[in-house]
Amino acid sequence: MSKRTLFASLSFAALFATPIQADTLSLKVLGQPAGSGLIAQNKEKPYFENLMANSGLNVSVQYLPLDVAGVPDSDGLRVLKSGLFDIVSIRGSQVSRDEPSILGLDLVGLNTSFKAGKAHTDAFFKTVDARLQSRFNAKLLSVWPAGPQVIFCKPQIKGLADLKGLKVRVGDQSGANFMSGLGATGVPLPFGEVQQSLARGVVDCAVTGPASANSGGWPEATTTVLPLALQLAVNGYAMNLKKWNTMSPDDQAKLQASIDRLTADIWAYSEELYVDAMHCNTGREPCKLGKPYKLTQVPVSSADEAKIAAAVTTVSLPVWAKQCNAVYPECEAMWRATVGAKLGL
Repeated sequence: MSKRTLFASLSFAALFATPIQADTLSLKVLGQPAGSGLIAQNKEKPYFENLMANSGLNVSVQYLPLDVAGVPDSDGLRVLKSGLFDIVSIRGSQVSRDEPSILGLDLVGLNTSFKAGKAHTDAFFKTVDARLQSRFNAKLLSVWPAGPQVIFCKPQIKGLADLKGLKVRVGDQSGANFMSGLGATGVPLPFGEVQQSLARGVVDCAVTGPASANSGGWPEATTTVLPLALQLAVNGYAMNLKKWNTMSPDDQAKLQASIDRLTADIWAYSEELYVDAMHCNTGREPCKLGKPYKLTQVPVSSADEAKIAAAVTTVSLPVWAKQCNAVYPECEAMWRATVGAKLGL
């Protein structure tokens, strides 16, 4: 994190500081970007701004979205380690550059449904938590999905084979590796640049969740959506371990139980958003939460489903394991003993 970013964040913290009683728990929370979608707007922000009522804790909260605080989303773990914020809403793929084990929660082809995602993230949770505690002085409180990451294209496509030769915006290296295996070029782009990049032909297709695509206006620059989930875009909440250890066991239990309720709510809401956004993007009803468009929804073939399922062992796992083992030699072994066991590997 740059000095400029650090000073900007400190300035915001000072700006929002208010006098509190000595026995009041004070928490500085760094949230998802303000424009990241309805989960941040309708679930996360209201929850933390009303944490006292939601948790039963005597607590004062200063909540700031990442973009308002001027902190890059890739710096979430560094911010936690520094103690600048007490709780951070971490963005999984972005912070994985600092801690590769996080990608093990959501490899391409691993979480093709919400049910699978819940099982696999639960299985690998303790491993990631241990890594964050040892390397970043941070406790992982929970993880949750932004939603299935599907493919939006400007040219008409009928399946994965039609991506060959095309430029596809992806969210992380795991996605780029998968696209390379299809003969496509994975292009990393910030979300805010994607709509114009699609419109101008900088990229031909792009991967994100249907609700995010709807809020970002992607259907205005595309014709087709292939609702084949590559990943679930797993995010989460983590807390500075030093701050956590200042809390009494009773207060720790109250906060954890409250975060667990929020997370369960987000899992259910994410699925609700996915269904509604798919309706909205393709001109169907009911469309309650988004803007109506008329994209063509491509039927998902069994052959494409098989390609996604095979991607775990043939593409995403080998590449990720090499990267993760380089900094954590037990990484792949821990993944195979937990998530791999559920997959029958």
